[in-house]
Amino acid sequence: MFKKILIANRGEIALRVIRACREMGIQTVTIHSEADRDSLHVRNADQSICVGPGPASDSYLNVPSIISACEISGADAVHPGYGFLSENEDFAEVCEAHKLTFIGPSKDAIAMMGNKIQAKKIARKAGVELIPGSEDPVTPEDPNLLKLARKIGYPLIVKASGGGGGKGMRIVTHEEALIEMVRMASNEAKLSFGDGSVYLERYFEEPRHVEVQILADKEGKVIYLPERDCSVQRRYQKLIEETPSPQVDSKLRKKLGKAARKIAEEVGYTTVGTIEFLLDKEDRFYFMEMNTRIQVEHPVTEMVTGLDLVEWQVRLSAGERLDFDEDDIRIRGHAMECRINAEDPEHEFVPNPGKIEQVIFPGGPGVRIDSHIFAGYTVPSYYDSLIAKVIVNHTDRESTIIRMRRALDEFKIEGIKTTIPFHKKVLEHDTFRYGDITTNFVAKHIFGNGR
Repeated sequence: MFKKILIANRGEIALRVIRACREMGIQTVTIHSEADRDSLHVRNADQSICVGPGPASDSYLNVPSIISACEISGADAVHPGYGFLSENEDFAEVCEAHKLTFIGPSKDAIAMMGNKIQAKKIARKAGVELIPGSEDPVTPEDPNLLKLARKIGYPLIVKASGGGGGKGMRIVTHEEALIEMVRMASNEAKLSFGDGSVYLERYFEEPRHVEVQILADKEGKVIYLPERDCSVQRRYQKLIEETPSPQVDSKLRKKLGKAARKIAEEVGYTTVGTIEFLLDKEDRFYFMEMNTRIQVEHPVTEMVTGLDLVEWQVRLSAGERLDFDEDDIRIRGHAMECRINAEDPEHEFVPNPGKIEQVIFPGGPGVRIDSHIFAGYTVPSYYDSLIAKVIVNHTDRESTIIRMRRALDEFKIEGIKTTIPFHKKVLEHDTFRYGDITTNFVAKHIFGNGR
């Protein structure tokens, strides 16, 4: 097992990894930017090293400084968290070259599944149904572009080959707009990911977004855990996640899990990862992509399974074997997570960084808070606006919603705008309470104007 892990991240996920390591008896060293000097992930680690000024490009993405921090601290492994360098195959390769264990899959698996076009080919080889679309990248100059789009059928969506988070994506409803949308998506993808390649897919207007957590050891054993439903989104950004999905029964759960396992086996995947699917109203599901890292929403799975996914991520990276199977997993009630962002939901969710004057966290049975904020903490403007996750667990979905509403009522943050009022509005909506949610729920039912 590792003696000291360097956590190449910040905020709540850095704290989450620190806590798992502490329970495993592993020392931790964190990195921080000058803007994060007073952050809790700095205070709670055994050691912390500044790697640069505020901007992520100069700090949390500064690979030479991060490797130097590993050498200075004597770390023997690196946990990348999520975001930043977590799905960067070049960083994984640099870690390997410096005899550091990258806590995640191999650099080859990251490269193969990080490119969405390549990932689709792997899923097809594994026998998993794909969303109809192009097999290779497209360009505005492609003479066969219009013909290909007609074959796929409208509406369709242009997607970046490498990246996510809604960047490099455009919905196309009619042929006249196709070329310009491909050009716009490609330009945005180039700016966001350094890779302007895009592809086409059929656009499903009211699907569910479900994902399957997998664990895989270095002996080739892969198991799947209960699915998560991530359908409550705004502009492809997940807002609320829950498990199990209101639409998925035990029979469909096994089908989804087996499909996810086949994909992981096909690519020789190890450690922790997530396979994402679109699910239609007839329970047909289609492979979307794979995330080769721990997910923001991993706590809901932990709440219903009792597993510590970060601990298993570390153990599997260290070469330990999985000592349980799917049949050993019991779904313990229902779990739900609300992402609390420093954003103003009344003004297009514009980021709202600033000083937190007061914070009161909710508590009580079945309530978990993953957060790095405190009274007096200043939310920086350089990074993602996520400041807390409220996760609750109860016996069934209806009881879980009631508990979540109670927790959100208790959660007080003063000094900045947050998305807490938005989440309350979602929880009160009849369509959400009935579980009849799709990826356009927020645009259709909360804003009512397709935003």
